[in-house]
Amino acid sequence: MVSRRGGDAVVSADPLTTTQDPPAEARSGTGSAGRLRTGLLICCVALVAVVVSSLLIGSARLPPSEVLRLLGHSDGSYASDIINDLRLPRTLLGLTVGAALGVAGALMQAITRNPLADPGILGVNAGASLAVVIAVAVTGFVGIWFYLWFAFIGAAAASVLVYLLGATGSTVATPVRLALAGIAVSATIASLVQTVILLDQRAVDEFRFWAAGTLDGRGWPVFGATTPFLLLGCVLALVLGRSLNTLALGDDVAHSLGLSVRRIRLLTAVVITILAGAATAAAGPIAFVGLAVPHLVRTFTGPDQVWLTRLSLVVAPTLLLAADVLGRVLVRDELQVGLVTALIGGPVFVLLVRRHRLVHL
Repeated sequence: MVSRRGGDAVVSADPLTTTQDPPAEARSGTGSAGRLRTGLLICCVALVAVVVSSLLIGSARLPPSEVLRLLGHSDGSYASDIINDLRLPRTLLGLTVGAALGVAGALMQAITRNPLADPGILGVNAGASLAVVIAVAVTGFVGIWFYLWFAFIGAAAASVLVYLLGATGSTVATPVRLALAGIAVSATIASLVQTVILLDQRAVDEFRFWAAGTLDGRGWPVFGATTPFLLLGCVLALVLGRSLNTLALGDDVAHSLGLSVRRIRLLTAVVITILAGAATAAAGPIAFVGLAVPHLVRTFTGPDQVWLTRLSLVVAPTLLLAADVLGRVLVRDELQVGLVTALIGGPVFVLLVRRHRLVHL
């Protein structure tokens, strides 16, 4: 391994270990490293509070002492079934799916240098949905282990299509062009999904199971099938942080520092596909989490991708679980978390588009 230390750079033959010490504002965000650690600790406390709320709040009112007593211990009672078979897997799935969506959004915004990038806006979630619906309609098979792989394929295909459309006629796929291409692709895919489900009843039944985006009714099989992929994607995202910091300096500078730009972009695209595909297969298309969370976190961390990923891992599941809990108390029969995040994220998206200056990547 070849390295040099003469300034701020540390160059390695391995592009995953190639690092560029970020500028002072990137290292400290809007404050010192200690301030960032304090912020991370506060976010972790908020996440714990939301997790506790998710376990305690539901249509069945159970005393906190009973929830604590039965958590992880099944005695065959009705309360035990609610806690261990419904609320616990729902909460854990919210943690993994939320983290995946937040990190996927942060990676998409970094790799495309597009402040409007999001798995929902750029059509990734829609592509996964279409692939699942077509697979169910053609084969008749259902189940998470079956359509998980089709979700990956659909997410990857939609990502490539949106990028190609956004770059057509220009050497650079600008943020606005990518957003418009994503909206167009999502609308087209939505019409195709409706066509498929109108022609096949089995596809209708399966699509209704998760179309609105919900954590309810998923259970342990869905959690067990998708969590390894979601955890793998999150770990790889953390590893890619320093390389993405180097890439943010520009392709020419990154090349001069020994970074394999193509390899990093390809690996990041694979990680985004894993995260968005598995999250969509698990909970359905949930929009705006990947858009809002990185922007919110970036105002605190600055452009440093390492800290941005760390805090997105915590803030995103906090937002998703809070929306899920809010959906349980807003209406009597519960409101799907995908609808709640859309109600929250829609105004956020409009605000971001109308702002004269977005948070710089």
